[in-house]
Amino acid sequence: MKKTWRKIAAFIETYILLKNQSLMIKLCAFSSFLVIFPVLSVGIISYKRSSAELENELRQSSRQVIDQVETHIEYYLQDFEITSLKIINSPELSSLLKMKPSESKEPLIEPTRNTLKTAEYSRADISNITILLDDGPVIDTLGKRNFYPAMKMRDEYWYSSVPLNGMSMLVTRRLKLENNEQPVISLVRRLFNPRTLLPVGMLIIDINFRRIEEISNKVTISKNGYFFILDANGHYVYHPEYSKLGKKVEFKQLSQLKTEESSTEILENERKDFVTNTFSRNLGWRFLTAVPYRDLTGGIIQIEKAISLTIIVSLIAAYLIGFGFATSIIRPIRRLKHFMKEVEIGNLNGRVRVDSKDEIGQLTAGFNNTVEKLSNLLEEVYVSKLKEAEMSLKQKEVELKMLQSQMNPHFLYNSLETIRGMALEENQQNIAIMSFSLGKLLRYNLNNSSSTVSLREEINFSEMYLRIQKFRFEDRFEYMFDIPDWAMELKVVKFSLQPLVENCFVHGYGPDTRKIEIVISAIRQSESTFVIRIFDSGNGIDEELLEEIRNRIQQRRTSMDGKNIGILNVHQRIHYLFGSEYGITMKSEQGIGTEVLIHLPFPDDTEGRNNEKENDPVS
Repeated sequence: MKKTWRKIAAFIETYILLKNQSLMIKLCAFSSFLVIFPVLSVGIISYKRSSAELENELRQSSRQVIDQVETHIEYYLQDFEITSLKIINSPELSSLLKMKPSESKEPLIEPTRNTLKTAEYSRADISNITILLDDGPVIDTLGKRNFYPAMKMRDEYWYSSVPLNGMSMLVTRRLKLENNEQPVISLVRRLFNPRTLLPVGMLIIDINFRRIEEISNKVTISKNGYFFILDANGHYVYHPEYSKLGKKVEFKQLSQLKTEESSTEILENERKDFVTNTFSRNLGWRFLTAVPYRDLTGGIIQIEKAISLTIIVSLIAAYLIGFGFATSIIRPIRRLKHFMKEVEIGNLNGRVRVDSKDEIGQLTAGFNNTVEKLSNLLEEVYVSKLKEAEMSLKQKEVELKMLQSQMNPHFLYNSLETIRGMALEENQQNIAIMSFSLGKLLRYNLNNSSSTVSLREEINFSEMYLRIQKFRFEDRFEYMFDIPDWAMELKVVKFSLQPLVENCFVHGYGPDTRKIEIVISAIRQSESTFVIRIFDSGNGIDEELLEEIRNRIQQRRTSMDGKNIGILNVHQRIHYLFGSEYGITMKSEQGIGTEVLIHLPFPDDTEGRNNEKENDPVS
């Protein structure tokens, strides 16, 4: 056993430690190892970490972009829900739907077509509106320009799946015109006889891709990336290549995605696309971005080349230094050894004194140079990392500003004023009132940049929002303000009431919801505090969800899926402006309703605190 160990030790000394080799060979071999191993280790670690970090940044950036686009498209398509309801509730169509099959519908066809044309002319993104009655008549706005018989729509895959509960459905179709085919998204809704409540036909609103294409073109993922949308059945709703619209997605990976989960996938196609997707519950669509994986790894390849070049250069430098050591006479070897130990523990500030110009002196000077270069290299790496972090922050700031500037508020306000004027000319009071209210809401946002406003302003803002909701829910809810005069001029956080009032509709309504009441009141809780109370008599919030919201409020954190962000945002802004003792509390009971309390300081308390700080000799 001892002989074996001796043989192993002799082998290590001879072939690894180079016991019998010249000093030049030893130094060349050892210096090469000491340079290559750290650089190679740093290179491999940097490569792995850079790859993971770039992939993670792309995933987060893609999800942020998709969330923004999803929100814009959801709001955009929800406007057509209102348009369809206005058409259905128009006097001409209501009269037409009430008629019996035996009655002649001819007198009402042209007035109904005029109503459809008015709705179409009000929006440039509506290509056609069709009413298809079960007993025969077809009314559309294209007329003879439509080269696709409307009766054939009954044979299309989506026709039989339109809900019978009055809800709408979105499908992708193609309009056949005289010289071309136009891809459209069709909002389809069953029509019912108001007297018998039986289905009597179908309303189809064909929406062109002008606005959706504008939104999609502003999605910047990478030079070769693109954005697309799939419906719940895996058909293309939007794709840069219009030839794919309405067709089944060709990739099995994408057709088998879980319905309500967001994820990232490496798509097994020619480009090996890095696909990020998220699901919209409101539309039943899946929004996706695809980026070639080579775009993601392009920067990493450059890092790999730089590391390889560094290793080669370092290896050459190591052999040169080793040659200098081998041709010298050891004089200050112990001093040099001591300094090398200092360098090993990271002390790069000292230098070895050079006593002569012979080989040892050159060796010492060379070692000093190496240490100085290493120190400079570390400093350059540090500065480079700082610049890289700064560039990343600037890039994210630019992306955020690009997303925020997708809609010009002044243009939108002027457009609403134009719509209001057109509605008044056409005696469409509901459209005029809604446009006026939306314009007021937007003007409130543009003209007031303060973080706090009077309670009177917030009440007016919330009342305008509730008026708009009246157009959607009609007599399914009532609201009341019970605000005493002493509270009207008190300061509150700007945009604090509307998100909480909006939650009354989010959590208050359900499939069997009765008419609900919303009450907004203010009471004096103590000498230093007053409370704004928002109560709704809706369904209430599930106990588990309510507890989760309370925990998030207490911990001041938002969820990854972005739910209840309005409540948490208001709570955090109150904390920031007035202190941690103020904020939001919630109570809810299913079947009875939900109560949200906003605790705020009374002005006397704030003034008293300021006086105490001014009179305090310590401060």
